[in-house]
Amino acid sequence: GDSKQARAEMGVVPQLDNLDASLTVEQNLLVFAHLYRVAAGERKTAIERTLGIANLGDRRSSKVSELSGGMRRRLLIARALLHQPRLMLLDEPTVGLDPQVRQELWALIDRMRAEGISILMSTHYIEEAERLADSVTIMSRGRAVASGRPSELVAEHAGREAVEVYGPPAKLAEAEASAQDAGFRTRRTGTSVAVLGLDSANGSESPAPAAHPSTPDPPEGERRPANLEDVFVLLTGEEIS
Repeated sequence: GDSKQARAEMGVVPQLDNLDASLTVEQNLLVFAHLYRVAAGERKTAIERTLGIANLGDRRSSKVSELSGGMRRRLLIARALLHQPRLMLLDEPTVGLDPQVRQELWALIDRMRAEGISILMSTHYIEEAERLADSVTIMSRGRAVASGRPSELVAEHAGREAVEVYGPPAKLAEAEASAQDAGFRTRRTGTSVAVLGLDSANGSESPAPAAHPSTPDPPEGERRPANLEDVFVLLTGEEIS
């Protein structure tokens, strides 16, 4: 039926590494080429193609148990691409990886997008969502609290710029109170207060008209572009670990 056909068009990359560690890279792919019902005459080509995409051609004969965490994650992606799916489901694909390996996986995900594959991905790395996604949905306690393009969500909820105020707790409390009194939104962390919405204080989406008092100044601090992490914290009340 339709559900069977839909599943045949999907590739799934689980967060849990469920590769067979006793087999080689190539053997793992061959097993799943059978399971995905790739035609016998096309399996070798499919394996070569996915080894190339995942940059694992030189490790084809290596046991999975000998691979690094990043290589294993790339193999999971290669495995899911064997039957040329139109949709990829990625569950926390870079969790637990160091920054360099994460960047390599981002490049691989970008390559899949460039080849026309639709990607639905869950992640708790806000930078990753901002960097990769055309559209994001922010979830909190099982509910969707906002959806849209990352740049549009930032503009709507956090404004274009933020001021980051650093200092002892008393200074942060004072900066937070004065900013909120002036109509700015704030985001508190352990070491700083981010003052958001510099272009929309007191709820205004544009600079105040000349006939009215000018927009108040935010507390002094380091200016930076507002980002999706600011939006996440504002909407969920959860700080990023």
